[in-house]
Amino acid sequence: MKFLVAESEPPEARDKRRASVGRSSGETFIDLLAAMVSGARIDRAKPADADAPEMSRETIAGYDAVFLTGSPLHVYDDTPEVRRQIAFMRAIFASGTPSFGSCAGLQVATVAAGGTVRPMGARREAGFARRLVATAAGRDHPLLAGRPAAFDAPAIHTDEVEALPAGATLLASNRVTHVQAAEIRCGDGVFWGVQYHPELSLGEVAAALRRQADDLVEHGLARDEAAIEAIAAPIDALDEDPKRDDLAWQLGLDEQVIDARLRRTELRNFIDHLVRPTRRARGRS
Repeated sequence: MKFLVAESEPPEARDKRRASVGRSSGETFIDLLAAMVSGARIDRAKPADADAPEMSRETIAGYDAVFLTGSPLHVYDDTPEVRRQIAFMRAIFASGTPSFGSCAGLQVATVAAGGTVRPMGARREAGFARRLVATAAGRDHPLLAGRPAAFDAPAIHTDEVEALPAGATLLASNRVTHVQAAEIRCGDGVFWGVQYHPELSLGEVAAALRRQADDLVEHGLARDEAAIEAIAAPIDALDEDPKRDDLAWQLGLDEQVIDARLRRTELRNFIDHLVRPTRRARGRS
């Protein structure tokens, strides 16, 4: 298979993430996909970068799937970086290539197809999205196949989908964020996306909390950085030893988050239920 990972982070955000976990968001996806699909060829695009070469719909059509990463950019801001991302997503839709996005990836696809995104205001999902529940449509949708009636997932975001585009299907929600998973169809393209982060390790969750400590303190989720560290440290420890039942109990996490294979359910379902059938329909071996 041939995959394209679209790294939505601008250069300064990539550097900051590498400093904390050793990988950019795109590199996290690349490493994970290489482990999940033996022999996959994986390229990386950087659509937010000013010097990134423009990719045509014909070039994108040469891939079996496109994956869009998270990003600190706000898609409701009319900036050159955001405009480049939206244009890139529209080219993906036009190419007919299956696409998947987490967090900002879902937001980019929403706006590119005609929906809207907004800031969350004082609300936050930081660390984990809790009690995610499939909608009636989501219960039978292959993106969520294998998920229980309610589950948690890694998440950290300050923006959310306000309104899905026409023809989109809401697949999962929780009490904090209405649009937690969705299918978006636009032109010849099909996008499956989630607001949470099935691609992240627990160590990357802990690092994200530390990177956003100032924001979390400002919005009252913690009193100071020491309080953030008191949460991040056991998440790190559970990442190193997933059998620590004491830490799982303290953090209120079960196997849907702790077990790496279950945590990646949506990515695996996307590949198995959308990418592989589309590849066969295109006559690719």
